[in-house]
Amino acid sequence: MSRYRPPAAPKSAYITKEGADKLLAELKYLWKEKRPQVTDSVREAAAQGDRSENAEYIYGKKQLREIDRRVRYLEKRLEACTVVDRIPNDRSKVFFGAWITLEDELENVKRYRIVGPDELDHHPDYISIDSPVARALLKKEEGEEVSIRVEGKEKLYTLEDIEYIEGMP
Repeated sequence: MSRYRPPAAPKSAYITKEGADKLLAELKYLWKEKRPQVTDSVREAAAQGDRSENAEYIYGKKQLREIDRRVRYLEKRLEACTVVDRIPNDRSKVFFGAWITLEDELENVKRYRIVGPDELDHHPDYISIDSPVARALLKKEEGEEVSIRVEGKEKLYTLEDIEYIEGMP
């Protein structure tokens, strides 16, 4: 049995202005605030003597590695992403950044925003542009019916509303 895992599918390189701002804020926090705090605590723990059995020192070094790993990821990801900061000319169709309202056969209404894969944890109503739901909805118009595979079953949804709101998180 091998440990080989195929590489993950590449993420879409799109991000909203709000999402980019949040990632930049996280990067700034990690680099300017969190890392210096942890570095100081590691320096203090190292001054106590024997480092091999010093739990504070070992944990601090581990924390520094995690911070550095996240900083590298954020820098590379922000460099690779394209910030989508304008509304499309054709607002009658679903594109990146749209707020969409879906209604199922039981008249349950759900509202989502299509965003980049790096923004999903910023809001509970965000769905990734890479998700099957978003892929099925792209370029659809209001009133169209969309068949989406949910939990192994095909479900029919009606696209009730498409909305583009500038500056809305």
